[in-house]
Amino acid sequence: MDEADATESAGIEHPVAPTLRWWPAAVLLVLMLLVKVTGQLMESPPLPLMIASFMGPAVIGLFLIGWWLFASRASVKEKLAGLLGLVIVAAIAIAFLHPSMNGMPTFIFQLPVGLAAFAIALVALAAKPNRRILIALLAAAVGFGFWDSVQSLGVTGRFVAEFDWRWNATPEELYLESLAAKSRATDPESDAAIETDVVINRSTAAWSDFRGPDRDGVVHGVALSDDWKASPPKLVWKELIGPGWSSFVVAGDRLFTQEQRGEDEAIVCLNANTGKSIWSHTDTVRFYESIGGAGPRATPTIGDGVLFALGADGQLTAIDPVDGRMLWNRSLRADAGREPPPWGWSSSPLVIGEQVIVHAGGEGDKGVLAYNIETGEPTWSAASGNHSYSSPHAATFDGVEGCLMMTNDGLQFLSPVDGSLIWNHAWPGENYRAIQPLVLNDRVLLATSMGLGVRCLSVTRNDGQWTVEPLWTTRGMKPDFNDYVAYQGHLYGFDANIFACVDLETGERKWKRGRYGNGQVVLLGDTGQLLILSESGELVLAQASADELVEQAKFPALEGKTWNHPVLIGNRVYLRNGREAACYELPLADTDAEEIDVANTMDGNERL
Repeated sequence: MDEADATESAGIEHPVAPTLRWWPAAVLLVLMLLVKVTGQLMESPPLPLMIASFMGPAVIGLFLIGWWLFASRASVKEKLAGLLGLVIVAAIAIAFLHPSMNGMPTFIFQLPVGLAAFAIALVALAAKPNRRILIALLAAAVGFGFWDSVQSLGVTGRFVAEFDWRWNATPEELYLESLAAKSRATDPESDAAIETDVVINRSTAAWSDFRGPDRDGVVHGVALSDDWKASPPKLVWKELIGPGWSSFVVAGDRLFTQEQRGEDEAIVCLNANTGKSIWSHTDTVRFYESIGGAGPRATPTIGDGVLFALGADGQLTAIDPVDGRMLWNRSLRADAGREPPPWGWSSSPLVIGEQVIVHAGGEGDKGVLAYNIETGEPTWSAASGNHSYSSPHAATFDGVEGCLMMTNDGLQFLSPVDGSLIWNHAWPGENYRAIQPLVLNDRVLLATSMGLGVRCLSVTRNDGQWTVEPLWTTRGMKPDFNDYVAYQGHLYGFDANIFACVDLETGERKWKRGRYGNGQVVLLGDTGQLLILSESGELVLAQASADELVEQAKFPALEGKTWNHPVLIGNRVYLRNGREAACYELPLADTDAEEIDVANTMDGNERL
């Protein structure tokens, strides 16, 4: 008689491990799924719901551990074995993550998936005590370990994560390989492009600032054909480029932008006719965060014989635009006494008179900083909100020139002479503001992200006293980081990720159509044409109409996520994103030049 029979015959019974109390874990798993998808199903979720969608699953995952330890009905031995095994599996998996997956992606993706896999296996095997711990830990290893096989490419405008296999080369790595393959010693075209007799100044530059000379995204003097089937856009050039959300500024045959090159942040000058590099200036600094990725956010600004650029880590640099020599450099970290904001400094420098102005967001009077354009010495500083991804904006109200600055506190109008406050409109919003104020004569539009919408302010002055009052606030257009344009009494832009039109008199939305993602738009002010660059890199031509979206033509122009603003000079459009830059020639309309001249003589009220 064997030992088992002997035991049985002796009347000794082994205790049977109980079936797990599985239903609390099942409820938590369903709740985890609901929390994750609810925010993503909404077009423009409020900030608390967005945060819950990101952080909630991991928090619920911790409750799953609590269920296992205190409410699962498992034996003490099982509980300890499961907890220890889970900690070991998670620690090993986290140690092997791709660098882009460290930090927030670990908490948002790896932790909840690994814990959910552990709990799902336990629920499924609640009545199988002999196998459930081993299989649950294997499931957790798969859930945690899967994330070791991917790398993060950031998120879309709707905060949907983008991933690629970790063994695939990133666009930045491909770009760095291309740079190494064409050194200047073997690129005579690049050497020949550096001409020192070029004169670059602000008044003659075709596109001197972010979103154009007036920072309003409006172009005059051109009318485009809407028949892109008969005359499709013609590719002039396309080149790889480094990560960054900068746009272009243009002077003559030169394009200026910013990008990331590995551990170096670069200010670059390209030949507008070929896309080839003329010069580059680099600083050994790399800004990276998991949502927007690596690289600069701001766009350079052209001054008289100088180019100003602000890096995401706070390097404000004055460059000779002819040959790329650095003239001076300041650090906003030092001058404002603070670390970069969560998504990096994004303030495109503003040139007014003899100074260049940026938003820094420091404490006290270190919110907005002004520097002498020749020496880089500080000229004044002013209190402002502590974070903004918008840029200073020149404006004139009732003959008074000043600088508009939109921040988390609202909108302020500062004197460009000494930074003193002329007027202020408080509209707190602790998420972020990332678009430009839009000035329409004695009115100004400001917006905020995460669903708060757009507000129209009336700005008047009587007997030296300023009155700034809201005319309307609408949620009919809720832009995120996507600027809008105004044409003939209507506002055209993005309501979250869908294109829309709003009546400028009432704030009433007229229509909403056109799923272009979180794209950008340029207005052809003489014809009312809208040149829309979608988030997916598609170029769309539409006609402004208060009745409906009149889409005329579209064309796939870039590959990859595209948040950068397009630039239109004549019929050439310059485009870029975080992986490639391109120039296309767009077909011109057979428009009588006199018609455009008449349009150019319209006063501001008629045009708007």
